[in-house]
Amino acid sequence: MRADRLVATLLLLQSKGRVTAAQLAGELETSVATARRDLEALSAAGIPVYPQAGRGGGWSLVGGARTDLSGLSASEAQALFLLVGPAAAISDEAKTALRKLVQALPKTFRAEAEAAAAATMIDTTRWGERARQRPQLVDQLQTAVVKQRKLRFEYTSGARERSTRLVEPWGLVDKDEVWYLIAGTEKGQRTFRVDRIAGPQLTDESFERPSDFELAEAWKSVVGEVEQKRSGTEAVVLIETKFVPILRDHFGLHCHVEEEFEDGTTTRSRVRVAAPTPLDIARTLAGWGGHVQVLEPDAVQAHLARIGAELVAGYAPADPAPDYRPRYSDNAASAGANTSAAKKAVQ
Repeated sequence: MRADRLVATLLLLQSKGRVTAAQLAGELETSVATARRDLEALSAAGIPVYPQAGRGGGWSLVGGARTDLSGLSASEAQALFLLVGPAAAISDEAKTALRKLVQALPKTFRAEAEAAAAATMIDTTRWGERARQRPQLVDQLQTAVVKQRKLRFEYTSGARERSTRLVEPWGLVDKDEVWYLIAGTEKGQRTFRVDRIAGPQLTDESFERPSDFELAEAWKSVVGEVEQKRSGTEAVVLIETKFVPILRDHFGLHCHVEEEFEDGTTTRSRVRVAAPTPLDIARTLAGWGGHVQVLEPDAVQAHLARIGAELVAGYAPADPAPDYRPRYSDNAASAGANTSAAKKAVQ
């Protein structure tokens, strides 16, 4: 692509100071005529490039001028602006950085870059929820990560135990609007929920992040461990196949169809679901009533029986009304109803 060659040409001018069309052609494996046209295109685009004739001549940047362009290809620049654009809508700093990035590009790149920045927005608020705010602590924690300074803070564990921690902050992760700090401790790598951190203090003690540490890989490992814990108990259920997508909304990754078969005029599926405990599965399935049949284990069946007995004891009328069994499709599958309605509203 010509845009890629223009970027490469500019970077060569910056690194070498002066090049001839022949040298440029050799570096970029093009013809001398093509190299000369590219140099002229940079000049026409507003880049301060000028030719100098005679022995020892060539093309140079005026006064050794430089640009902050970092070697992005056209496709890389577009990908960058697709990512930065949505952030600019919610962050003044990102908006300022975006303007500077646009100005760092040659004029021939700017139109597409600006269009890419405006092509996408991100709304992190779920249907029916209020907008969640970025925790104020995140900026302070990011500073500690970037400056590689140890942090001291009070931390409340999931078991409500409070302790003082001194850690090496290695990276931050935002997962579904919940922030996590991955840090080094005297006992090795640990993960802390930011909303359980209180009173963080940046110390004067610096540290070196492990050379083999990669945030993406570290977080992938954390997610794997958490998902494994979330699937400690499995249950096998029968359900009409048309309701499987809604069941999958409830259990996420831990919902697998094992078999699909015809039961008279109805298509049913045998589905394996998982959650941390039998009670968690029972609580999730209780609202389905008779539309889900739990085949195993006995522990989930026992919890469902107990929940059903409690509901009957608390809500059964003294004089039973005529039998009424609402169809699951009438109330649009519980939590799936709101999502479906929202999707239809924007179609």
